[in-house]
Amino acid sequence: MNITDLLTPSLIRVGLESEEKDELFEEMVQLFVASEIIHDREAALTTLFEREAKMSTGIARWVGLPHGKLAEAQELLMALGVSKKGIEYDSLDGELVYIVLMVFAEIGNPGPHIEALAEICRLFSIPGFTEKLREAQTADEVLSIIRSEE
Repeated sequence: MNITDLLTPSLIRVGLESEEKDELFEEMVQLFVASEIIHDREAALTTLFEREAKMSTGIARWVGLPHGKLAEAQELLMALGVSKKGIEYDSLDGELVYIVLMVFAEIGNPGPHIEALAEICRLFSIPGFTEKLREAQTADEVLSIIRSEE
């Protein structure tokens, strides 16, 4: 699975404005709403907050991976955000988050969700990958960085 097959420039925001996780979820879900991919904003937010209540999705150095299953999703949905100042995320390592990958999966079809999470983990284990994304200035640059490692 290629992450770049799921992302478009309209689903990438470089220069996230959020400073805390709650604001971040609102800002990132808005990317899906503005692209008319998700219509039920509240259901998407509820999905994220319910998942986050189980355990923080701030899972790796500087990376947040909010995700969940959404009735409205008919396929795997993904958005990516880059924060230049960092977001207070209650991460497992206590660090701020700078890169956010938000993933919504369809209910009853875990395969693509698991594949995407595995590919995300693989990409972020590549030395220097996270730093390159942090330095990206545009959505097209983010896509190019990801594509070069796929």
